[in-house]
Amino acid sequence: MDLKYDGHEVIGASKSAVWAFITDPAQVGSCLPDLLEMNVVDPQHVDATVGVAVGPVRGKFKFKIALEPHPETSHLDMKISGGGFGSVVDLHAGSDVKENDDGTTTLDWMGTATMRGPVATVGGRVLDAQAKRVITTTFANVRAKLTAAA
Repeated sequence: MDLKYDGHEVIGASKSAVWAFITDPAQVGSCLPDLLEMNVVDPQHVDATVGVAVGPVRGKFKFKIALEPHPETSHLDMKISGGGFGSVVDLHAGSDVKENDDGTTTLDWMGTATMRGPVATVGGRVLDAQAKRVITTTFANVRAKLTAAA
């Protein structure tokens, strides 16, 4: 099952502050909802364990997150892969960072999630709602943390 999402966050921080935050694996990992454990592997990789509840399926998923920054275009690619309960989740996301005239920064994002296994059989609407919550909450957490720090 493939699901696609997009959106944007207007952040009350400079473009350089937003870029530094979203290219830091510890900062990105800390924004995942229901985070149980995180281990920064190197400057572009983090392993994370999150609590998952999709319909009757509940437990922990383990993910490997890879950040691929492209500073020349202010674009970040992110790959998240892993899973649990015999299910596999692959998420490919991208973010564009744009400076606004009022001192804020816009983070435009898009993502595609591919799911296989028991989680994908739960049902389209339940799975879609949960995946959307995880993705939108992660980006909202980025905005909240950066705004609080500014």
